[in-house]
Order: sequence, then C-alpha cells, then structure tokens
Amino acid sequence: QRFRDANARNLAVNDRVNKIWSLFTPTVTALTEIGLLVVWGFGIWQVSKHEISVGVLVAFLAYINRFYSKLGSMSRIVSVTQKAAVGAKRIFDILDQVSSVPEPTHPVRLEKVRGAIELRDVGFRYGTRTILRDINLTINPGEMIGLVGHSGSGKSTLVNLICRFYDVAEGSIRIDGVDIRSLPVSEYRRNIGLVLQEPFLFFGTIAENIAYGKPEATRDEIVAASRAAHAHEFILRQPLGYDSLVGERGQALSGGERQRISIARALLIDPRILILDEATSSVDTETELEIQAALDNLIRGRTTLAIAHRLSTMRRADRLVVMDRGQIVEEGIHEDLLANKGAYYRLDRAQTEFFNGGPAAGSGDDDAVEMATMKQI
Repeated sequence: QRFRDANARNLAVNDRVNKIWSLFTPTVTALTEIGLLVVWGFGIWQVSKHEISVGVLVAFLAYINRFYSKLGSMSRIVSVTQKAAVGAKRIFDILDQVSSVPEPTHPVRLEKVRGAIELRDVGFRYGTRTILRDINLTINPGEMIGLVGHSGSGKSTLVNLICRFYDVAEGSIRIDGVDIRSLPVSEYRRNIGLVLQEPFLFFGTIAENIAYGKPEATRDEIVAASRAAHAHEFILRQPLGYDSLVGERGQALSGGERQRISIARALLIDPRILILDEATSSVDTETELEIQAALDNLIRGRTTLAIAHRLSTMRRADRLVVMDRGQIVEEGIHEDLLANKGAYYRLDRAQTEFFNGGPAAGSGDDDAVEMATMKQI
C-alpha cells in the first residue's frame, strides 16, 4: 500500500510538472515568433522609407535570433538546476547517512579469529514485526552448517545478523566468546567472506574486482585465488586476461563466471567465517559442478554457513539447522532429520516429489523449487 501511495504521489507531481512545461514551452515559442514578426515588419517598413539598409535589417534579425536562443537556454537552466539540486541532495543524504550499527565505545580486538560462533537467545524485529526469536546455536571452528527452511523463515536475516549488517534486538552473537558488538565493525567484517546468489561486480577489470577486498594484493596472489576458484582458465580466454573489463555489474561475463570471480574474491581475503547464500542457484548443471569444486576449496578449514533451497546441495554439511517462522525447529544430520519425520522430512519429501514429477520438474529453478515446496508443506 505504501508503494502504491508513493507511486500515486509521484504520478501527480509529474503530471503537474508536465502541464506547466506544456504551457511554458509554447508560450516562449510564440513570444519568440511574435518578436521576429515585429522586427521583420518594422524593418521592412524602415527599408522602404530608406531609413535603414537591408544589411542593418539582417544584422538586427541575427541579433534577435541570438538573443532568443540564449533566452531559451536560460529557461532550461531552471529545470536542469532543480534536477541537479535534487540529485545532489540524494548524494549528500547517502554521505551523511549514519550507520545503524554503531562502533563500540571500548573496542575489543581479537588477535586471531578461530571462527567459533555462538548465538544466545537471539531475537530480531523489523519495526514491530518479529522475524527471529529465541535463536540458540553453537558453531564450532571449521564446521559447515546448512540453514534450510522455506522462504521467509529467517535464514537470510540470521546470516545478516552474523555479518552485523544489523544488531540483534535481544540476546547476543559471540565470535570466539566475544560479543560482536564489542568488535570494530570493519575489522570484524574483514574476517567474513560472502558468496551471494547474485554476486556484485563493479565496472573495472577482472583483477580489480577480485582484489576489491584486498586492494594491496599482488598479481600472483590474484592468480592463485583465481586458480583455486577454477576461474583462471576462462579469465585467460578474455581479450586482455586479468585486465579485461567486466562491464557494469559484470554484464560481459556469464552467471557462472561472475560467481567464480566472487569466490576468488572471497579466497583472496582468506576469511575465517564464510557465508554462502544460494551460491549455486540459477546455473546449469555443468557450471554448478565447476562452482561446487571451487566452493570445496573455499570451504576447507573455514567456519561456513550455507543457505540453499535445494536440499541435495546441503548433504556435505556437518550439521543442518531447520528454521520455520523465525525459530530453529530441528537440528542434526540429514539421515537423523529424515528419521524424525518432522519439518525437514516434509521439505525433503516435497522436493523429491517436485523433481520426480512436479509441474516444473527438472527445471533446476530455485524459485520454482521453493514455490512447489511451500505448496506441499
């Protein structure tokens, strides 16, 4: 409803602006033509009386044309200036934005992050709407945890809290026994690697995008990270290799290539904690195998939290955490959760039926998988 109201207000304002301009432009044009007619008429009358020469009339016509062209430019300056002022305000609003995550008054610095994560009675709300409640979870260093559950169950919110994009409303999140609110934000986030469903690449070269989290990285380090991410071969096939431009948001590359560059970026910073959010979705089977091989190198020795709709991609997790309506409802390994015949069993059964004979079976589309799963549940 808020979106529709904002659209209606925007439409009304634009209609009013267009009406004003539809009156203003013809008025200026009419005044210009009337002025020219007056000069032509008066000038011809003066020439007929031999008061001025034809050359003087031509000069006056040239002067008035220049005058009106500048007047038209000045009339457009008002509109351009107003648009520039609005754009500048938006830029300064961003620059002046105060982070919702405050820096600690008395920061604690960890000498070496091992990657132990503990969530104690964690709760979170968007406004008055409760998203997470009573979350208790302990993750050991180097352990891989799979977060599963239907859309809206709180998986992404949970990893956002661990990354400290927001602060918890209740409880605490601890890394190696230290509350993350006591750690300097930038220093803490340097220990976290993110591989998202849609990796963001900036306009620039492949090397610059890989080294985004570590600008001082040498070319040898970038190449080593790319080899581990199974990206080196396709990078060398680019016109300028590592110096090839990727285009805005990486449009010059395929989805699988962008994903492997994202993995190389994460490998380069060598994080102790890794977040995988649908890292292999929306790609074909061959590309998924290549990405999975790269992820195997990335996961090794790191504390990992992985989110995926397709449960088959989570079998290698040390432990599965099942979420529903903002709470952890089950926890364990794949076989034990199936034997319990609870929420995970229903998710697995729904996806098995979908892939074996659902309406979009074999599509591999995670959105279709999610919709079919929710219908079954």
